[in-house]
Amino acid sequence: MFEDLKVWINGSFVNWKEANVHLLSHSFSRASAIFDVFGIHKTPKGTALFRADKHLDRFFKSAELLYMNIPYSKEQLLNAAKECIRVNNIEKGIVKIFGYYSEEAIISLVLDTPIDVAIFTIPEFEDPELKKGEPLKICFSSWRKIHPKTVPVEAKACSNYLNGALIRREAIKRGFDVGISLTTEGYVAEGSIESIFIVKNGTLYTPKAGNILLSITRMSVLELADYLNIAHKEKNLLPSDVVQADEVFLSHTGIKVNPVKQVEDVVFNSVPGKITEKLSETFDSIINLKIDKFRSWLEFV
Repeated sequence: MFEDLKVWINGSFVNWKEANVHLLSHSFSRASAIFDVFGIHKTPKGTALFRADKHLDRFFKSAELLYMNIPYSKEQLLNAAKECIRVNNIEKGIVKIFGYYSEEAIISLVLDTPIDVAIFTIPEFEDPELKKGEPLKICFSSWRKIHPKTVPVEAKACSNYLNGALIRREAIKRGFDVGISLTTEGYVAEGSIESIFIVKNGTLYTPKAGNILLSITRMSVLELADYLNIAHKEKNLLPSDVVQADEVFLSHTGIKVNPVKQVEDVVFNSVPGKITEKLSETFDSIINLKIDKFRSWLEFV
């Protein structure tokens, strides 16, 4: 499907099928890899990256939390991503950047060498799990969110996504689209790759930081709520808060605002709700360069 694409690895371009590591590489056998993903959008003035600066900041933060040394600057990686987009002639899709150890590690748990970096630029494609913005059915997972005292949950680390994969698989087996994890204390956390928001009596709520990934899209939703004068609060939410909400939506890089039509056996009558729809429309306006205030969110290629 993507065989004709080029991949940037450590400063050089390689063919898609050559972007690989040994099975005994440290990052494959010890799960010591980080990544980040940000959107490539087609705007009236050309191709642009959505909040690339914030995503690269998080990539470096993930490395810091896992004691990794990235041998490139943020500017170098941003320029590499742009060049990869141009080489692959992509107008809309995603950038996926990986930091990993390609070094073989049969016994070693700790490596002191700088990590390798790979950048993939991938055109938009049909992913059955993303539902392309269609209203979703969600449930609460029996799998709990990884406790922040076990691994840094704020790092976008590949190993953390085994938790997310189990949550998604369980949800699908139950006939839902997305599973929502709870913290070990029983509060609402997030989906496999999604942040969760609810609306109650005109106020927007989302789980507070500490047990969740600090999503760039989540941050953007809260900033847009300020811009739109939507009251909002980060707080500990219970499953009952979600079930009894007036509106529920999820957010992530691929789909900025994704309405929810059902939580467990509770079905919402009007989807999307007014606030969900307003936020979604505002994201579209930003991508289409209709709001000058947010031009800085777009990095043009």
